[in-house]
Parts: sequence; C-alpha cells; structure tokens
Amino acid sequence: MKKLSTRLITISGFLIALNVVLSRFITIPGIINFGGFPIIFAGIVFGPIVGGIVGAVGDVVSFLVRPTGPFMPHFVLTSALTGIIPGILMKVLKGDVDELPFWKIFLSILVGQVITSVLMVPYFRNILFGHPLIVTMTKAATKQAINIPVYSVLIKGLVESLAKAGVIKKEY
Repeated sequence: MKKLSTRLITISGFLIALNVVLSRFITIPGIINFGGFPIIFAGIVFGPIVGGIVGAVGDVVSFLVRPTGPFMPHFVLTSALTGIIPGILMKVLKGDVDELPFWKIFLSILVGQVITSVLMVPYFRNILFGHPLIVTMTKAATKQAINIPVYSVLIKGLVESLAKAGVIKKEY
C-alpha cells in the first residue's frame, strides 16, 4: 500500500460512495449489480488493504443508507475480500500499473469473484437463510460470467486512461 495521503483517502472515499450508489440505487436486484466494481478497482490499483477497506466500509455504509434485511457481518467479509483477493493477486503477478496486461486483470478478478460471489455468498445465503446452494451458485456463476469480462475491460481502460493522465502510478 502506498503511504497514506490525502489523495488516497479522497479517492477511497469516492470509491466507497460509488460502491454505495452502484449497489443500492443503480441496480436491478437479482439481475444487475455493479457494486463490486469500485471495490475490485481499489484492490487492483491501490492494493489489497485499500481494496479491503473500500469493500468493508462500502458494505456497512450501504446497509446504513438502505438496509435490505438484517445486518450480516458475513457479507462485510465477502465485500472486503472482493477487494483484497484481486489486490493480492496483482502483487503476486507483479505488474506495473501503467502497462498492466489484460490477462493479469482478468485472472485477478476471476479468482476473486469465484471465491467471493460464486462460493462464499451462496454458502452464507444457504446457512443463514436456507437458500438452495446449487441454485444460488449457478445463478451467481451466470452473473459473473458477464461481470468478470466487463469489469476486466472497464478496469483495463480506466487504468490506462488514469495512468496517462498521471492520476495513478504504482508498481507492484
């Protein structure tokens, strides 16, 4: 993680706000939800710690702004891991953010989303609410088959644009 700066705190706050808006207001429940995008972006660009903080704080704030049921810390964990896992994988794969290959972004998002959205969330929904595991996993896998490539393309484009503008510079 970079040294804590006003700029990093400001960008993280913006990503948290974007997560809240995308996950609670610009969504079609059960069909379209891009709330994970800012979390994954934070993890890939700013590292696993920032990604985890953006995910956890974003989930708690989303719940406070517009609760969709009882508060479950299980889902705060999955939101934090949504940013942590891609951030760790980007460190392991070692890439310069200015010239980040698409396959590294795709692989980082794929592993993170399979672990969190396809495995953990359906498992927690099963043990907490009794939702059928196979049904929720299949539905989650279908959504992620669309989200993962879309997130990858968007993050690749954003990273290139922001690097050219000098907004982000980081080596893993």
